[in-house]
Amino acid sequence: MTHNLSRSTTVWTLVITSLALFMVSLDNLVVTTALPVIRQELHASMGQLEWTVNAYTLAFAVLLLTGAALGDRFGRRRLFSLGLLLFTAASAASAVATGPSMLDATRALQGVAAAIVAPLTLTILSASVPPERRGLALGIWGGVGGLAVAVGPLVGGAVVSGLSWQWIFWLNVPLGLVLAPLARLRLSESRGPDAALDLPGLGLASAGLLGIVWALVRGNAHGWTSAGVLLPMIAGALLLVAFVAWERRAASPMLPMRLFGNRTFALANLASLLMFFGMFGSVFLLVQFFQTVQAYSPLQSGLRILPWTAMPMLVAPLAGALSDRVGGHRLMAAGLALQGTGLLWIAAVSSPTTPYAALVAPFVLSGLGMGLFFAPVANVVLSSVRREHEGKASGANNAIRELGGVLGVAVLASIFARVGGYADAHAFVDGLRSAVYVGGSVVLAGAAVAALIRRPAATTEWVQEAAAGMPPAVADGSPS
Repeated sequence: MTHNLSRSTTVWTLVITSLALFMVSLDNLVVTTALPVIRQELHASMGQLEWTVNAYTLAFAVLLLTGAALGDRFGRRRLFSLGLLLFTAASAASAVATGPSMLDATRALQGVAAAIVAPLTLTILSASVPPERRGLALGIWGGVGGLAVAVGPLVGGAVVSGLSWQWIFWLNVPLGLVLAPLARLRLSESRGPDAALDLPGLGLASAGLLGIVWALVRGNAHGWTSAGVLLPMIAGALLLVAFVAWERRAASPMLPMRLFGNRTFALANLASLLMFFGMFGSVFLLVQFFQTVQAYSPLQSGLRILPWTAMPMLVAPLAGALSDRVGGHRLMAAGLALQGTGLLWIAAVSSPTTPYAALVAPFVLSGLGMGLFFAPVANVVLSSVRREHEGKASGANNAIRELGGVLGVAVLASIFARVGGYADAHAFVDGLRSAVYVGGSVVLAGAAVAALIRRPAATTEWVQEAAAGMPPAVADGSPS
């Protein structure tokens, strides 16, 4: 009876956390297919379009570590449910936005809520799964998250074509209203050992990242040597240096720098940053190519990316199941190599009149690589830290890869605007090719980084310390 109850709890936890992760991850890129329509209907500039994506991902990246810390202090199930309700409210506010500035503000609020929900999905799930089944469970979890990122353009295109761009946000409302009470009923409450909040660290990281992204978004329009660009860039860099210095001596740091002394943790996070940099920045432009250059509808554009987006559904579960056996770092390296090669291939064959058939093979290759990467990365990261540090480790990994997405969109959009632009089809493709070449090269660099991870994922520090009798994260024993 106890075994069946435990299995039921694990299944419910996997379903609820995976659906919540799908919802918040989907909003990373679901809006991209709607960007051309939003640009016309809300009269948005290129910079405002970038912020429609970056307002979400920047708030998400900066606050992920704080979201994990709040869960450790006040209860993971409680904060998870509150985060879902806030995300639902922010989605409704985005749907009724009447201008680009209002939309960017509500997207930022969505990012705040997602920063609470996303890291807690991982810590809540990890605590409910026996160690011997962890690779499979985290593979499913990672595959669902990767699938959400991948199908975002397709879902966005279908909704925009069939209804309107506002419905890409309305869709979150019923799902959030179901998941929030279900989480309260079916998840067990738990807390972490560290209840302190690192407010100075949060302030330094937030201000530093905002300064850098602000400068990148405004660089082409205002000039890279102008005071309005150069000063925020320098100030942001100095604040991030101050953040690292503070974290090294803080009693309860939001991002313990000692974690990066672990080779596996450091390299896996660097590979994640490079993956999201190249992928997000490239997808931001590629989903606009079919509409802006080849005059397809949003739905037709999303369908044409389907060979890319469908592959993770097939590959991620298998990769998750294999990650413990063959080594998740090897799957990560292979996936990044395939993704980078696919992006370079897309850049090489792109032109205003490129036949769709020429893009199918690189889309499949990129999708295969995406599935191989997303499934094992969480297991590789968590297997490198002690169990009581899993909350901060998962928050750090999510924050770093979201930061990669923010920088990727900002940098590749800057290259796009510098080399080409929206003037005509040829200008768009000139900018697209240059930007995607850079994106693919960055992802290939990520493959080289992942290949440097030598320690097998199964050799885990937390397992060794658990065997020595060290205490796990504190659970308060609340009933599910």
